[in-house]
Amino acid sequence: MKKLVLLIIVLVIAGLVGWKLLSKKEASQPGQPDQALKISKNSGSFNSAFAGLLNDYYALKDALVAWDTVKADQAAYALAHRTDSLPVDQIKGDSDIVNTAKSLIASVGSEAKGIVGEGNIEQKRRGLNMLTGYLYDLIRTVRYDAEIVYHERCPMAFNGEEEGFWLSNSSKIVNPYLGDKHPTYKSKMLGCGEVVDSVNFAKK
Repeated sequence: MKKLVLLIIVLVIAGLVGWKLLSKKEASQPGQPDQALKISKNSGSFNSAFAGLLNDYYALKDALVAWDTVKADQAAYALAHRTDSLPVDQIKGDSDIVNTAKSLIASVGSEAKGIVGEGNIEQKRRGLNMLTGYLYDLIRTVRYDAEIVYHERCPMAFNGEEEGFWLSNSSKIVNPYLGDKHPTYKSKMLGCGEVVDSVNFAKK
């Protein structure tokens, strides 16, 4: 009888130990694995300042979509001012990268100021095309990794035959060269264009 009681006690203890071990294993292996946190290679203050720069650029682009030269000038002026306060001392990389970034930042600022001085929307759009090239190169130089930036192209931006480029935070085409108030096409060509590249350093 004593042996039977002892056997029952041993079995109960073994069952409790097994249950606890199984519970710990299940807790450490949930059904959905935890998503890895995305850690930026750049500082938070640099990413914040650069995001502001991009937002001013996007405001300029959107103003040209709407054929609004007043808002385009306001956004271009804000963009030019933003380049002056970009924390270049926080750019990661060797001296060549830093010097290239500084040169591109200066070009972005200069082109943005030039857009403000242009007399008509056609010239402002040509300024946007130049500005886009500098900013696209700058994003890749500093390896901005806080968001995806799409590089997009219109094959008939100027005179119906010259291409033009722009940057966007969306893959949806909203064409700033033809816009929604074109004298010939109206808004029919607003979706004309294609994504030619997406810059996404966050995944690398």
